[in-house]
Amino acid sequence: MEKLIITAAICGAEVTKEHNPAVPYTIDEIVREAKSAVDAGAAIVHLHVRFDDGTPTQDKNRFREAIDAIKKACPDVILIPSTGGAVGMTAEERLQPTELPIEMATLDCGTVNFGDEVFENTMPMMRAFGKRMMENNIKPEYECFEMGHIDTILNMARKGEVPGAPMQFNFVLGVPGCAAANINNLVWMVNSIPAGSTWCVTGIGRHEFPMAAHAIAMGGHVRVGFEDNLFLEKGVLAKSNGELVAKVVRLAKELGRPVASSAEARQILGLK
Repeated sequence: MEKLIITAAICGAEVTKEHNPAVPYTIDEIVREAKSAVDAGAAIVHLHVRFDDGTPTQDKNRFREAIDAIKKACPDVILIPSTGGAVGMTAEERLQPTELPIEMATLDCGTVNFGDEVFENTMPMMRAFGKRMMENNIKPEYECFEMGHIDTILNMARKGEVPGAPMQFNFVLGVPGCAAANINNLVWMVNSIPAGSTWCVTGIGRHEFPMAAHAIAMGGHVRVGFEDNLFLEKGVLAKSNGELVAKVVRLAKELGRPVASSAEARQILGLK
């Protein structure tokens, strides 16, 4: 079984300091949380950025500032900037990080209900995102919130509209309005991707650690972090992203799965 790649989604676009005071907004806070995650065992940091007041932004200069600062503190870490941004942003806004020299970025695989809001990812938008990533040699992490997202993105890859094999998937389960976080859905999704693909699972809220345990045992990879869950256990707020990563490291140790470094993760993901 491959070593376990742990991704830390350190801030997202929706959670705030009112939810958990440790949620990072400023560049210094983002670096603090990235370093806490990497020091605990994360090979990848999934990156959203905020302005200092907490407002989510896709501004490429803010991304550049955050990326440069994180790389100074964590030189080897793999960064996956978000092209999801925040609900309501235009495709042009969301694509800004892909103008930077990055290894990977997320590519969301379809329009979904996000609680009471709609997260729009139309076919033309996905084609535009795929085209940009192919032009700039950026490996996508395909974000799948529903079963049909897999068929959609595989069909696009066959047509050459998005990058193809080897493909990296992130199965995001438990978002209100999307596929539930349970083992049946996870197994179905894993069995639907091409041989040679890599995958991780993101369990939202209280589903974070149960889904992580399933992924560790199944040979997949794991994403945790404040974007998806703010609690170390029921009623106990995590003090840092590092605490959430450290819990996954403990789970992996109990299940006999070594944790990958960033260099090892690059080999597993086929990054140059």
